[in-house]
Amino acid sequence: MLRRILRWAAAFCFLAIAGLALWLNAPDKPRAALEAAYPGEYLHVRGQRMRVLDSGQRGAPALILLHGFGSSLDTWEPWAKALSARYRVVRLDLPGFGLTGPDTTCDYSDARTLLVLEGLMNRLGIARATLIGNSLGGRFAWEFAARYPLRVDKLVLISPDGFASPGFDYGKAPEVPFVMNLMPWVGARALIRDNLAPAWAHPEALPDSVVDRYRDMLLAPGVRRAILDRTRQTILVDPALRLRSITAPTLILWGEEDQMIPVRNAEDYLRLMPHARLVRLPGMGHVPFEESPAGSLPPLARFLAGEKP
Repeated sequence: MLRRILRWAAAFCFLAIAGLALWLNAPDKPRAALEAAYPGEYLHVRGQRMRVLDSGQRGAPALILLHGFGSSLDTWEPWAKALSARYRVVRLDLPGFGLTGPDTTCDYSDARTLLVLEGLMNRLGIARATLIGNSLGGRFAWEFAARYPLRVDKLVLISPDGFASPGFDYGKAPEVPFVMNLMPWVGARALIRDNLAPAWAHPEALPDSVVDRYRDMLLAPGVRRAILDRTRQTILVDPALRLRSITAPTLILWGEEDQMIPVRNAEDYLRLMPHARLVRLPGMGHVPFEESPAGSLPPLARFLAGEKP
């Protein structure tokens, strides 16, 4: 009898796991359908086909907007519309994300990403630009400013990444949890919403359209595996020397309700960057340009115009 019960229990567990796997599983979406749904121009840069949106005034100062982990150029839509009246606004899906898709070299080091970004500026004929980056894109922005100082006019960092944190030590790749190896097959909408919610100060206001867009970009061909590869290849280096070398005027924007990278981390940047100033954004989280575009834009606009933010 006991043996029969154990067999039933084992069979039940197998069915439960199989059902969960079916619920979580989602295949890649066809690239043609995604490219039709999400506008963009496609440029080849250093062997990489990249999705880019280049809008605004061609003769005006250039702004290059760099999105965060798992995101895409669409995250900047409200800001891009407003800024295009006075500036040239360039947005891109970073290699490994969105409709740019996997890097053809399978190299997701920061050095490779910065090289592609520099190549894109050359391709677009942009000698100098203001870099605006959020989270992972913020790290790329300040790293670019340190590596290519003559290419950067100003720097805007929005909840930037770059310092060691639990699970991400300097000088070594992170320990990737076993469950993350399932990422190339997982795409349940509810799971994506749960992962996005901490980025918003008011997650109950997270629009379905935003969740759908993040899911679409996650299900772009090869992106989930590329994200896993980037995570495995990420090796942080103490940023102190590079941050101290940055002379570009810098604005740091940080949502006071950021649950992803807390606003207290801004002190690390202010300590090392004498040309930086911080503007705290009350009632906003990790992606203030999405959660409250109108509320988060004024300090940026003042900074770009040369006024006190």
